[in-house]
This record gives sequence, C-alpha cells and structure tokens, in this order.
Amino acid sequence: MSPPNAAPASSREHESVALAPPQPSFEVLPAWQDEDPERIRDLQDEIRDLARQKCAIILAHNYQLPRVQEVADSLGDSLALSMTARDASAERIVFCGVHFMAESAKIVNPAKKVLLPNLAAGCALADSISAESLEDWKDRYPGYTVVTYINSSAEVKALSDICCTSANAVSVVRNVPSRRILFTPDKNLGNWVKKQVPEKDIAVYDGCCPTHDVLRSASVEKVKRLLPDAVIIAHPECREDVLEMAQEICSTSGMFDAVKRHPEARTFIVATEWAQVYRLQQVYPEKEFVMADGCIGCRLHCPYMKMIDLPQVKRSLEEDVFEIRVPEAIARGARRALERMLEVPRDR
Repeated sequence: MSPPNAAPASSREHESVALAPPQPSFEVLPAWQDEDPERIRDLQDEIRDLARQKCAIILAHNYQLPRVQEVADSLGDSLALSMTARDASAERIVFCGVHFMAESAKIVNPAKKVLLPNLAAGCALADSISAESLEDWKDRYPGYTVVTYINSSAEVKALSDICCTSANAVSVVRNVPSRRILFTPDKNLGNWVKKQVPEKDIAVYDGCCPTHDVLRSASVEKVKRLLPDAVIIAHPECREDVLEMAQEICSTSGMFDAVKRHPEARTFIVATEWAQVYRLQQVYPEKEFVMADGCIGCRLHCPYMKMIDLPQVKRSLEEDVFEIRVPEAIARGARRALERMLEVPRDR
C-alpha cells in the first residue's frame, strides 16, 4: 500500500530534480590529515624556518595538497616551476611535485642540491614512454624532429630534440624548423597541438595521463546542464570530446589568465586535477569553481601528486632527502632539450 499523500508511482518515476554539483571541500584523506589546525600551522612555520636556515627554496606544483601549497615559496605549472628552478639563487631546491619535475630541476641546476620529499611520487604519463620505446618510434619515423612533453624521464629527454610543456607546446611545434614532428608521449596533448598546427606532419605517440583521460564529455555535459552560464576551462591533456566543449584550453598556470578573460562569468567548470580548484579559489574568492567530473574531483585525482605531505617536506629539509641525481652523460642531452624549451614563450 502506498503511504498517505504519496504521489502515484507513475508520476514519481518521471520526476527530475536538478541538483547543483557538490562543491569541493578540499578535505584530504585521514592518512594525510592532521586534525589540529594549530599543529598544522606550527609545522608550516617550522618548515619555513628550516628552509631559511638551509638556504632552500620550496617549489610546489598546482596539484599538490593545499597544505603543501601554502608552505611553498613558488607555485605553478611545469613550465613556470622549471623557469623558477633555473633562476633560483638558493643552494637547495625542495621540489613538491613528481619525480620528472625534480629531475628536470636538477638537470638545469647541476650545481644545486635538488630534493624530492617522497621518491614514490612518480607519473603514470612519464612511465608510458621509456628510452627503448622512444628509440622504437624514432626508427618508425626516421627524420622526424622529436618534441617531448616535459612529463618524461631524463633518459627520454636526452633522446629528444626539444621539450615542451602544456603551456608552450603549440609554440614549440610551430617554431621547430622541421615540418615533420614526432610528439611524445601524451596523445591528447599531441592531437590538440596537431589541430593548432595543421601545416605540419605530426605523428603522435600513444601515452596519456590517466587522471585527465578518464574524464568524458558526458560528465561535463551533466555539469554544464546544471550551470548553463558557466565557462568551461580544460587542460589539453583531456580527451578531444572534452576539449571540444571548452571555451578555454590551457595549462594550469594559464587557467588564471583564462579567468581574467571572462570578467562577466561568475562560475567556471574546471577540467583538470582537483587541487587546481583550490588554487583558483585562493586567487579569485569571488568566483565559483566546479569540478568537471560532477563531484568533488573523485575521478580527477592524481595519487602521485598527493604523495608529499608536510612531515615529508620537513624531513627532506632536515635530512637532505631524497637527493635527485642524473648521470652527466644523460643530463647533457636532456639539458639541451630543456634549455631549448625554456627559450620558447608561452602559447598565450
């Protein structure tokens, strides 16, 4: 029997309630979380004091845990942090990111001590290409100029002609003298670049970032239906169907300028790793930022970028762990590719 005043089953079946997507709370898993805010602040102060004592600079990627971001001297995307690392006057660089980033910082700063607080902080995209697999692709495409995304190992960079980041990939490919390009390893970024530079013959490797590649346009469309006036900003590591929906396609640092280009917009749908939304909200507290996957970023979560916490940063400064070293025979070729990249400006 139906409860009193219940609507008929047939009408209930067709009811639809439009619920706004949940907003990110930026809570982290209990294993990463200290419940005492005062203890967190004390730990951050201890880290800042240690950095001054050790003549160290702390660099953090936009995808790092919010509490790690708060203690950093410089925040940014791969290109911004590479340039900061190159120009740093500090004796030590504590890199709160993933392994290839710390490795790149060491390559362009061979005389400085570069520390990665957790050696487990790798990168699935970087792991999708090895020196052996790049050699195989070079054999398949003889005479092609190799443009390698910075999300790669030192060995892969050393076999490349020039590196790029998501912030300058189009400019790098456009400025390479060769008409034939082998773009590695991210297929989504490579295919997007290919559309921007149709005059060149670009062969694209088949790697991807699983954090970005998991997002589908159907999820973004669901959020957009609930927020029809929102501006969609997407990272170029996203799939083509997602990029086709975006008004802005840019690196994480480029997203801050993208918001400026839409002063009339109050709400932005962000298609990248969830910690970027934390950064955006710090810079634009009057705006609303919603994850493109329709939840609090549960799908758009990079586990590698969340492997560094405050106690590890403190230990890194106290004990000089873990020092990143790159054999000079490899660093020489990788340095050439990175330095060529740093000479190319951002796409916009």
